[in-house]
Amino acid sequence: MTVPSSPASAGVPAVRCRSLGVSFGSVRALHDVSLDLAPGRIHALVGQNGAGKTTLAKVLGGLQAPDTGQVHIAGHELPSGNVRAARAAGLAMVHQHFSLPPSFTIAEALELTSSRPGGRPVYGRAELHRRWQDDVAEIGGATALSTRIRDLPVETRQSLEIVRALAAEARILVMDEPTALLTPAAADTLFERLRRLRDDGITVLIVLHKLREVAEVADTVSVLRDGELVLSPSEMSEVSQGRLSDAIVGPASRADRTTGVEASAGAEQQTLLELVRVSSRESAFEPGLGRVDLNVEAREIVGVAGVEGNGQRSLVSVIAGLNAVTEGSVLLGGTEVTRASPTRRRLRGLRLVPFDRNSEGISRRAPLWLNQSALRLIGRSRRRLPLISLRQYKRQAATEMDQWRVRYDAVTQPAESLSGGNVQRLILSRELAPGLEVLVAAQPTRGLDFSATGFVRRSLRGLRDAGAGVLLVSSDLDELFELSDRLLVMYGGRIVAGFEAPYDRRAVGDAMTGARR
Repeated sequence: MTVPSSPASAGVPAVRCRSLGVSFGSVRALHDVSLDLAPGRIHALVGQNGAGKTTLAKVLGGLQAPDTGQVHIAGHELPSGNVRAARAAGLAMVHQHFSLPPSFTIAEALELTSSRPGGRPVYGRAELHRRWQDDVAEIGGATALSTRIRDLPVETRQSLEIVRALAAEARILVMDEPTALLTPAAADTLFERLRRLRDDGITVLIVLHKLREVAEVADTVSVLRDGELVLSPSEMSEVSQGRLSDAIVGPASRADRTTGVEASAGAEQQTLLELVRVSSRESAFEPGLGRVDLNVEAREIVGVAGVEGNGQRSLVSVIAGLNAVTEGSVLLGGTEVTRASPTRRRLRGLRLVPFDRNSEGISRRAPLWLNQSALRLIGRSRRRLPLISLRQYKRQAATEMDQWRVRYDAVTQPAESLSGGNVQRLILSRELAPGLEVLVAAQPTRGLDFSATGFVRRSLRGLRDAGAGVLLVSSDLDELFELSDRLLVMYGGRIVAGFEAPYDRRAVGDAMTGARR
């Protein structure tokens, strides 16, 4: 990819923000934020969920007009809230939530979005296939150009967003949590690509949650907390992990507490979830299950590892009742539910944290209280219990969201108004409520900041200790090693290995990749 030279003169910041302020109702998203980003460097922006990171990224990209302050690109003031002006100034964005039209094919999306500021296409039709294969192969994606965006799995959609941004001739990249939906290997490949772009003079501002990733890729780091810049761009070599952690979290936080989750499972050891020789049909992007045997006992966390795309989604969908079983049986608490609907499985105590929180975990336009109360509403209706007032539902929803530290203005606001991390907190506040017997958690900490990640992990342990069973599907091996009482590995739609703690990282990795030594 040809990278244009930067016109910025020596000493002129690639990006300069002065006194930026943004509020949404009574919520102050940014307050008096000023920072300079030097050209040709990778700048990390970190902070807890709701700290204002995405809002700042949107202001830079012209998607959000600030209430106060200015943005300068290479010494020139950027008109407020003007996406076209930001792009013309050479700034490209990778969004936290996908921005490509779902009805477009991959080829159409690339052709539409891959153009220089003057409008001249970067890609001609003859180049599309070669460019797609070369660029996406670097970050772990591969599929046909005729595929519709809506039919892509979430990981490949994220990959396409990254390719779209890097394909434009940009001098500044603003990346809002680009690793949230990538496998660790794909994230490493992305970081290597960003280093090459930096070496070619490109300036990168990347929003990250994991301190390990910050240390790996960033030249400088800044911290937002509650909308304020509490650590200005500082050299990574001069910032200790302890100082960075203190800046992110601030004074002692309620995130140190676990939830008051109560599992209804009794103290006696029993099998809460069982799959007996279960098979399912393959999808366009993932193999079906091949005679999978699996069980989760009370007071147990069973981890599922595997390179993404090896049947993990099929497994979760079959357990939840979203995909049909072609062979075998699914049992909850000893009762067969193979043909039972998702609702009936939930009434038997099954809870689900889905892979894609936005399309599968919430009703985006519905109010927060309704999203949070969905299970209670279903339960009372099916059991023909007396209805309670909407005021009570809203009050209870607010109490549980506050317990999970969801940042919101009013329980009546739509779920789509929340940041990605707060959407995940909302889902967890609903799913980890009393009545839970078995939790199937797919990437439960993906996209959460490090303090919220610790909060969720402690809550999963609390569930286990209270008598529930947890099936934890994650691409984060460190998370699986930390939490799992047993670990299973999926490969090609099958359970190919099982491990007991302490875990051998090499042996688990070999099972995940099908390697033989």
